[in-house]
Amino acid sequence: MTVPEPGSRPAGHTRWPRLGWVMVPTLLVSGALLAAVSAGALPVSLAVSAQSMVISGQNLKISADRLQGTGFTQYVGMDRSKSQAYPEAIAGIDSADLYNLCQSMVVRLPVVGETTLRIGAGGGGKPAHADHLVVHTDDLGGDAVFSDITIGQDASTFKNGPDGAGIFGQRADTVRIDHLRQSTREVTAATFRLTGLHLGVKSGSKPCY
Repeated sequence: MTVPEPGSRPAGHTRWPRLGWVMVPTLLVSGALLAAVSAGALPVSLAVSAQSMVISGQNLKISADRLQGTGFTQYVGMDRSKSQAYPEAIAGIDSADLYNLCQSMVVRLPVVGETTLRIGAGGGGKPAHADHLVVHTDDLGGDAVFSDITIGQDASTFKNGPDGAGIFGQRADTVRIDHLRQSTREVTAATFRLTGLHLGVKSGSKPCY
């Protein structure tokens, strides 16, 4: 009979609180912490790319007083989790400023129950900024203005557009969305500068909207 060394953890036991926190979108937390260390500038991916990996399938809620961007494209595509496929509107913005940005994720943890991870940035007239922002969304609301818009362009002709000709797409030189409310399963960006970052984790369901 082998006696476990002092301080060792018996095999087969699961630390449920630790396991629960792994369920929180790790890349989002890591990105926010790196932003704090690097004074707001970081390469960040708020979810994994559906082109190379499988998404979690959980919804992230995003709100902002205003999104203002240049180089807008959008088309319909699909994301996959391990058990399901999701139709999404995939929007790309070359350069985007977001005023009073809020991001929230509600997860259910063992023992604790519903828990909300919430991140705020871009207040006080100093917006958060993203380069090469790509958002996969199934629901979006707000008051939008597009300039020099083209509707019906083949999305495969967009820079970094989808493979396969004939996919319906639209593009615009600039976009502005006031009172943005958005539900998404995936957000990626080459750089995401979170000015005035604040991250909080609280019990209960307390999303951005």
